[in-house]
Amino acid sequence: MSPKINVSDLKLNKDNPRSIEDEKLEKLKKSIKEFPKMMTLRPIVVDSDNVVIAGNMRLKAIVKLGMKDIPPDWVKKAEDLTEAEKKEFIVKDNLAFGSWDWEVLKEDWDLDQLENWGLEAMEAMEVEGKTETEKLSKLEFEDIYYTPEKIPEINLDDCIDTEKMEKKLDVVEKADVSEDIRDVLKLFCYCFLKIDFQRVADFYSFNATEEEKKVIERLRMVLVDSGNIAGFIEDDILRMHNVTEAWRETE
Repeated sequence: MSPKINVSDLKLNKDNPRSIEDEKLEKLKKSIKEFPKMMTLRPIVVDSDNVVIAGNMRLKAIVKLGMKDIPPDWVKKAEDLTEAEKKEFIVKDNLAFGSWDWEVLKEDWDLDQLENWGLEAMEAMEVEGKTETEKLSKLEFEDIYYTPEKIPEINLDDCIDTEKMEKKLDVVEKADVSEDIRDVLKLFCYCFLKIDFQRVADFYSFNATEEEKKVIERLRMVLVDSGNIAGFIEDDILRMHNVTEAWRETE
C-alpha cells in the first residue's frame, strides 16, 4: 500500500475563484467525515508543485477536520497541464459545495469562455444567488435630511472666525502706505475670513428667519434642494451645458 500523503505538503490555490461559506464548509466537513469514499471518487487534483487545481474546498475542509495525512487515492497529480488548461479545469470542476467569487472570475476569465465551459453568463453575474440588479434593489439608504434630538441655538456670528483676518488688517493699518492703497489692502484681508459652512447650514436649517434664509441663499452660502435646478448648479453646470450644446451645433 502506498504511504499516506502529508496534508501540509498540499498547497491551496490562492487564485482559485471558488469560495465557501462557513455553513457550507461545515456541511462539507461532515460529508467527508461520514462518506470518505467521496474523496476517492472525486480526489483533490494538484499540479507538479502540489498546488490544488481542483478540490480547494475539500482541502480546506480536511485541514479544518484536523487531518494530518490522507490516503493516497484522495489526491491525483496532473503534471502535464498548461496554465490555460489548469484554468479551464478549475472552472469545469463545478462542485456542489461553495460559491463562485465572481470578482476573481470576471478579472481573470473571459465570460464567453466561461459560457463555453458550461457556466452561464447570467450566473457569472450573481453573488450569493442574487444578480447585481437584485442586490442594488435591496440596498437601503439613510435619508440625508435629519432633525437632531435637540435643536441647536446658533448665532450667525458663530459661523465665522475672524482671528487671521484681524491680524492681517492690523498689518495693513500699521503700513506706511496711502489711504487709497490701505483701503484696497483691507479688502484683500477679507479673504482670510474663515467661514464654517456646516454651522451656516445648521443656522439656515434651524435658526434663520425666512428673510434671513433668502439672503443666505442669494449669497450662495448653502445649496438648497428647491425641486429645480438652481444656485451653484444653475451658475456653473448649466452654463457649461449651454457652451457644450453651442459647440455641438457648430459641428
